[in-house]
Amino acid sequence: MQLRFRHGRREDVAAVVALLADDQLGQGREKGDLAIYLAAFDAMQAEGNNHLIVGVDAAETVLATYQLTFISGLSLAASRRAQVESVRIASALRGQGLGHQMFADVEARARAAGCSLIQLTMNQTRTDSRRFYESLGFTASHFGFKRALD
Repeated sequence: MQLRFRHGRREDVAAVVALLADDQLGQGREKGDLAIYLAAFDAMQAEGNNHLIVGVDAAETVLATYQLTFISGLSLAASRRAQVESVRIASALRGQGLGHQMFADVEARARAAGCSLIQLTMNQTRTDSRRFYESLGFTASHFGFKRALD
């Protein structure tokens, strides 16, 4: 199967939320109120460097998604980075090479935006994801920390 990756639209948000909830971690994290996701999408659109990308089939069905944020900075000789988040492929389609298609799209977009580095984080329990990212040449080079703000 071949996917076409395009910028997500407001009408894609419900399908993206369903993909986010389509795994063990997402089932407990994602909430049912679509309004909060639509507001977040609108905020992403306003930011300019924060993009929702969707992978669609010929019928325009959303089957994959990722969020791509471009970050300019001073470190690493003023390198621009591409931050990848919320990577999901419909559970019934995992293991069929769609992730390779997705990350080819990530790399093309990052290069076009002048990035010299792609970075991502993942939950440590996602051992299959770790193997996949390592197969693409990513290295687990840093420790990541998160702290919820209540």
